[in-house]
Amino acid sequence: SLMDKLGYKEGDVIQHSMISNSIQRAQKKVEENNFGIRKRLLEYDDVMNKQRNAVYEKRNHALFGERLALDIDTSFSAIAGSLIDSFREQEDFEGFKMACIVNFGLDTKIDEETFKKAEINGLIDSLYNEASEKYNAHKVELQKQAIPVFKNIRLTQGSNIENVVVPFTDGRKNLNVLTNLDKTLSTEGAELSNSLEKTITLAVIDESWKEHLRAMDDLKQSVQTAYLEQKDPLVIYKMEAYTQFSNMNTEVNKNIVSFLSHASIPIQQDNTPLKEGRQQKTDMSRMRANKDEVDAAGQDYAANERDKFDPGGGAEVAEKQEPITVAPKIGRNEPCPCGSGKKYKQCHGKDA
Repeated sequence: SLMDKLGYKEGDVIQHSMISNSIQRAQKKVEENNFGIRKRLLEYDDVMNKQRNAVYEKRNHALFGERLALDIDTSFSAIAGSLIDSFREQEDFEGFKMACIVNFGLDTKIDEETFKKAEINGLIDSLYNEASEKYNAHKVELQKQAIPVFKNIRLTQGSNIENVVVPFTDGRKNLNVLTNLDKTLSTEGAELSNSLEKTITLAVIDESWKEHLRAMDDLKQSVQTAYLEQKDPLVIYKMEAYTQFSNMNTEVNKNIVSFLSHASIPIQQDNTPLKEGRQQKTDMSRMRANKDEVDAAGQDYAANERDKFDPGGGAEVAEKQEPITVAPKIGRNEPCPCGSGKKYKQCHGKDA
């Protein structure tokens, strides 16, 4: 090696300026490489951080009630625009009508001629207004269905019940919505609608975000092969991440709008749309026992154990038998115990 050629031995202090400068340059290159790796990793993380901020901002709106109504309204508008743009480009009016039923539960009043010739922005506004009016009317129907049961709970249970769990379904997914009884009664059911919007928004966002995180992890691994095509993996990652995030937002809006438009309270067999849910408590009074019961149980147990060892129920115990003893074994070369003076193997031990 270079150190051997220069005559350095193990443990010698390196003082030559050329060697010191060479080591310094090597360390600098290593640190620059490590810094580049960390910087590259931060650029990947920055993409996810921006998406995370956008998702959690929308989630906080639902969690704390800030701008939730505006976000729901924006979702309806976004889906209306998406349907018009997609099916207008394909000139598929029948598919458009079916999509309106699936997403809004709405048999749109837009006819085929208007769909093909009218201005796109005008079509979007018309579809959005129809969907919003239908949803608002649907909320009123749900409130009318639930309010009598809420009043019955308050009448029969008094102030013992604070919150009520209301089951909702859209025919495919079931959702339990927790709402405050007093607020729901005081607002004539508006609190129930707000709780439904909050719960479905949180559920859809959480489920979609978890799936998106898994997809982004797979994407981060797959784009590394872009080096083979002389492309920058980070650029490909950013482009694909934006596309996947946009698709996730579209799916979130569709799932929220579809559930809210089709939500209903399932009817039970007794024709009661919902029942008050109360936490079941264990009746500890049935688990108590007084001293006499414990003593009686102990005496019965002792009698049963005694019967196991004394089946005769107190009869006299048989006389104790003496243990069987075995004489010590005599070695073949030892003197025979008969006193003949011969070895045991030559006397009484011949047949042993």
